[in-house]
Amino acid sequence: GATPLAAMKEAGAAPSLLDMFFGFHGGVIGETSAMMLLIGACYLLYRKVISLRIPLTYIATFAVFIILFGGKGFDVEYVLAQILGGGLILGAFFMATDYVTCPITKYGQIIFGVCLGALTGLFRVFGGSAEGVSYAIIFCNLLVPLIEKITMPRGFGMGGKKLAK
Repeated sequence: GATPLAAMKEAGAAPSLLDMFFGFHGGVIGETSAMMLLIGACYLLYRKVISLRIPLTYIATFAVFIILFGGKGFDVEYVLAQILGGGLILGAFFMATDYVTCPITKYGQIIFGVCLGALTGLFRVFGGSAEGVSYAIIFCNLLVPLIEKITMPRGFGMGGKKLAK
């Protein structure tokens, strides 16, 4: 069957929020049960493998984008269906926080999360596909060197004026 996002995009109907939370619907393997993804995310947070900077800014920015441009206004059920219905939780906690491809600075991680949320919302609302997480992550991975260059703190004594001798 169709994934919840595809059903919402085509017919405007989706499974209930509880079905999407527990995974009682069709979808791509690994993204259907938000509950299990959140349990895995809690484990990674407990072990201090990831921080909440990227996932929280990603999901919050996406939610704001959907509220502003999703066409439903401040419909909490619609926003939650968008968050639970696709690969957003999988992408936010497991793919976007990859050590090799995410920024290392704190401000860089926040900028990275905001870019991810905005691009995912853009791809979902205005794109032809129902999903957009993987496209946003791939595109934002290209921006990481630029984000790092902008947010990398300068060392003490670096970049100041040279004293004449």
